[in-house]
Amino acid sequence: MEIMGKIIAMANQKGGVGKTTTTINLAASLATLEKKVLVVDADPQANASSGLGVDIKQSECTIYECIIDRADVRNALHDTEIETLKVISSHINLVGAEIEMLNLKNREKILKEVLAPLKEEFDYILIDCSPSLGLITVNALTAADSVIIPVQAEYFALEGISKLLNTIKIIKSKLNPALEIEGFLLTMYDSRLRQANQIYDEVKRHFQELVFSTVIQRNVKLSEAPSYGLPTILYDADSTGAKNHMALAKELISRNEKR
Repeated sequence: MEIMGKIIAMANQKGGVGKTTTTINLAASLATLEKKVLVVDADPQANASSGLGVDIKQSECTIYECIIDRADVRNALHDTEIETLKVISSHINLVGAEIEMLNLKNREKILKEVLAPLKEEFDYILIDCSPSLGLITVNALTAADSVIIPVQAEYFALEGISKLLNTIKIIKSKLNPALEIEGFLLTMYDSRLRQANQIYDEVKRHFQELVFSTVIQRNVKLSEAPSYGLPTILYDADSTGAKNHMALAKELISRNEKR
């Protein structure tokens, strides 16, 4: 039985691990599989928004206005090239939002309240978090049912994960007891490198069944597609990147149907 409107945060405070790439492409793959999907861009860099074709300069209502001014979240929804995929875009103002939020009451739960009216309308809501463990990421983890942790297949991959796991533990105990780890996802994987295989084994040893069996391989199409404002599946459906994310979407759906 799938949860209606399952909210999944993509989090890792280490930058450059493929969070945004995963968010865009997993969302597009889920939507292609006829799920209703919403991407919430909670990173001030707004790469998930532009990577899905949203013109950020034209966005009058963004996640920032929803959080700080309590604007109607429905005014922040943007269409994409895929009918069942919508986006709430981000804004550079989000950088200062953490300071503005300090005076607000229940400041860790604002995003949860913002997304509440949309929960019934989508099968999956994916939140692209910024590479930090600041108040906006805390909001995302408080709003989420689960978290996907992208891990780059490189030597220092597990560095910093303990910090994130500790944050998740604190949020579970204080703000969101139902928060679960959806899974660890190996990204930028190069099967030719022995080291990549060793890292997969190490992550698997640590986290066992929490590791997705799908890995996201290094793929040039994955890095080209966002500059066209397209997810990889629309840019080049036959590319390894598109196929990997489709496999990930299917794995995620089957995990959630089993629960």
